[in-house]
Amino acid sequence: MAGALVEQFLNGLTIGAVYVLLAAGLSIIFGVMDVINFAHGEFFALGAYLAVAIVAVGTGGSAFWVALVVAPLLVGLVGAVVERWTVRKLYGRNPLYHILLTFGLVLVFKDAIELFWGPNPRSLAQPPMLQGPVALPGFSYPKYNLFVIAIGVFTAVGTWLLLNRTRFGLVVRAGSQDREMVRHLGIDIDRYYTFVFAFGTMLAAVAGIVLGAKQSVSPGMGGSIIIPAFVIVVLGGLGSFRGAVVGGFTVGVVQTFFRSPPFGLDAVLPNLEGLVVFLLMIGVLLVRPQGLFGDPEWEASGDLLTGGRSVFGPQTRKRLGVALVALLAIAPLGIGVLYSSYLVNSLLLTIFVWALFALSLDFVMGYAGLVSLGHVLFFGLGAYGTVLTVQHAVPSVYVALAVGIGIAAVVAWVVGYLSIRVSGVYFSMITLGFAELFYQLVGNMSITGGSDGLFGFDPVYGLFGGPEVGNFALLGDIHLFYYFVLAAVVASYLLARRLMSAPFGSVLQGIRESEERASFIGYDVTAYRRQAFVVSGAIAGLAGGLSAIQTGGVAPSFLAWIRSGEVVVMTILGGMGTLYGPMLGAGVFWGLEELLLTLGDTFQGVHLLGLDLGLVFEQWQGILGLVFVGFVIFVPRGLVSVPELLADRFDRFGGGPGQAEPDSVADREVSD
Repeated sequence: MAGALVEQFLNGLTIGAVYVLLAAGLSIIFGVMDVINFAHGEFFALGAYLAVAIVAVGTGGSAFWVALVVAPLLVGLVGAVVERWTVRKLYGRNPLYHILLTFGLVLVFKDAIELFWGPNPRSLAQPPMLQGPVALPGFSYPKYNLFVIAIGVFTAVGTWLLLNRTRFGLVVRAGSQDREMVRHLGIDIDRYYTFVFAFGTMLAAVAGIVLGAKQSVSPGMGGSIIIPAFVIVVLGGLGSFRGAVVGGFTVGVVQTFFRSPPFGLDAVLPNLEGLVVFLLMIGVLLVRPQGLFGDPEWEASGDLLTGGRSVFGPQTRKRLGVALVALLAIAPLGIGVLYSSYLVNSLLLTIFVWALFALSLDFVMGYAGLVSLGHVLFFGLGAYGTVLTVQHAVPSVYVALAVGIGIAAVVAWVVGYLSIRVSGVYFSMITLGFAELFYQLVGNMSITGGSDGLFGFDPVYGLFGGPEVGNFALLGDIHLFYYFVLAAVVASYLLARRLMSAPFGSVLQGIRESEERASFIGYDVTAYRRQAFVVSGAIAGLAGGLSAIQTGGVAPSFLAWIRSGEVVVMTILGGMGTLYGPMLGAGVFWGLEELLLTLGDTFQGVHLLGLDLGLVFEQWQGILGLVFVGFVIFVPRGLVSVPELLADRFDRFGGGPGQAEPDSVADREVSD
């Protein structure tokens, strides 16, 4: 029994050592630079793939050791280039913009890895000297696992000495406190920042190599481990190296012991190891919002940039909106004449659903200043609530959607009540924790269909008149569902616009601009934000319900964290704080995907510089990631600000002077 406990403990330390390598790099980068690097998982995967490439061309047992040294150096070089050309341009902005930028880089690196190495897993051979077991008192244990523990401890100690016992560490720590003072002392702090970012990515690469040789190397390995790594960093306290080390080893050990928990808990709640890490983070943040060892004085600096003023007047925008809705209303008439039914019954419906989802996020991000990275929770709740109502209660669209919206709103109130007590990055991470918690639950419960999901249902009874309307296929043929979704999107937009035009919306925007000022004049900031969060959750629930009806079911993939990132991309791409901007961003996002996939089919087999252009265009997420990175850096106010930028450029080069007209409700109030 004692031997089994020791073995379990060592297994936990093995996983914990990988977490420490990842979390330490994340923590160092944030502690010094205030950069939250969501692309850290892709540097982790890149290190593993480069090691596979080096071992493949090497000979003998030394190839692994060469890869363990060379691959991290190459990844560090890539990290230095990324910091120099992208991250550095955002210094001084709100740290949440680094989340947005590095999420775009996630899409770029993930597709680039798949383009060069393919989608299939690769193996990375362990060196001969680390293969096989070693005899310990009472049991035998793999040598390689002991090596992973040793390298984790060695790296943690070496990094601590570097930061606390060298001149380099002294400069870095001083720069994290006051970078301008360090500059005035004649030190090129930007060069140090580049090295810190590169060093953090090198730690991620080492973690990828040691784990890749233990398991396998695949394109999705970065995405699967980055969320636990971030949870550990937040749990330990953002920027705390000690917190990253303690949190990494603790989570590794706790997860391992919960893999086969006592008392039969695994029969009631399977995959407890997947739940416990998020429960730990949520519990700690509710008690200590700054994490175990985080700085309670740290606050995010810089504002979130909303869409700029419009060059079009209110009446012009209204006419453009009416014209767009009219065009969408007559779109089904062109099926078979101008385009196939796919454009209307698939692409446009998908755009409608995601436009509604982006609208819901803009309600809290663009107007209340709350960046929710777990907004997919409410999207998934609406979808599951709708499907379960149809299957077990009343097969009615109206009732099912109402139940889905109600469930999403109730859970939004609970999550908002617990989450809004923390702010900034911590709010983003705790909402992500709640979403991941629900994702783990629905993937392991029989009522939700487990990992297979729930499909094959008929949710149309009561739609437009009752059962005599017919089945869902008939509704699809006469496009009633298309018009139903279009009406729901337009009605939701008008409702959101009305709320933003009311005093409630004005208060929200005032809170976004200055929380302290709003609180000082008597507004309950927390209460207003919670109310906005509930409305936002309800709209997201409606989007999820409509998506489930469109696809004919729901699966855990509805709750994948990458979906929260995608809707954030749409919101920023279009221009947050305008309501219509994120909806435009959703249209551009899915439209670009369709265009790139079409180009992939067109250029299949055409080669340029040794690359098949068809395969390049098939990596549409990577290309979208590049577009998004460009917008975050150069057009942070989104597509809605492009006409204003062009008008300013025209005025600067000889055009007549122009005055941009107010766009948002707040802008009109200021201009008045």
